[in-house]
Amino acid sequence: MCGIVGYIGKPKPIREGLEALKRLEYRGYDSAGMAAYDPKEREVLCVKAVGKIEELEKKLKGIHMKASPFLFYTRWATHGGVTEQNCHPHSDCKGNIWVAHNGIIENYQQLKEKLVEEGHTFLSETDTEVIPHLLEHVFEGDLAKAVQKVVPLLRGAFALVIIAKDNPEQLVAVRNSAPLLIGVGEGEYIAASDPSAVVGMTKKVVYLDDGEMAVLERNGYTVQDINGNHVEKKVDFIDWNIADAQKGGYEHFMLKEIMEQPEGIADTMRGRFGKEAGSARLG
Repeated sequence: MCGIVGYIGKPKPIREGLEALKRLEYRGYDSAGMAAYDPKEREVLCVKAVGKIEELEKKLKGIHMKASPFLFYTRWATHGGVTEQNCHPHSDCKGNIWVAHNGIIENYQQLKEKLVEEGHTFLSETDTEVIPHLLEHVFEGDLAKAVQKVVPLLRGAFALVIIAKDNPEQLVAVRNSAPLLIGVGEGEYIAASDPSAVVGMTKKVVYLDDGEMAVLERNGYTVQDINGNHVEKKVDFIDWNIADAQKGGYEHFMLKEIMEQPEGIADTMRGRFGKEAGSARLG
């Protein structure tokens, strides 16, 4: 399962994003990447590495920037081989919009073919890369409005966390049949695949439901459905420390793995079966 960490708030050392990502290592992955907005340079730094998070950490050694917003990601390959080019986050042609994605976009091939015809250049073999290119078409300075227009075009299961260089005051998170939650801090927020990534910053969390989109800003957050209707959400409290969080609140890792088997099977088979009876794609 892929692991996502997205942060917005007071600029933090990117090391803190890396540490949050390490708490998702148990999910299994083959590569790792990050994209971080440097408010001083007004540019996005993107670094990717094949292998363990330590390989990404080596590449970031000596880089001491503070960033907000930023994305960190661990990938489990589905579309495309295990390469740096295929690791997330992915961006549009302009290097403006950056997306981390857990799940599968079932209709990506049709979307990609149309985008290529319109002049877009793709750098990876992934299904994810269609998302920033679609957003590029409709982005007019407000990232949340662009996401609201694009998500209805996507078919499949996905959790998305998205940032934009030209709108660095927003981070947008979308859930559709893939886990995603929001950690609520004091003037800072973190979107993640799992509570274990957020407990280093806060123990207050909001669990997104399918079809919901969270818009995170430094001065607060809102949750809405994809039509823009406000959704009132309960804030839950996680009574875990960091060590407990890595076990998802279970007494030990074996019990956690047993309880997560249904989710693991669903993730493995997601996107492999077509709508027609007897159609399956196992490759």
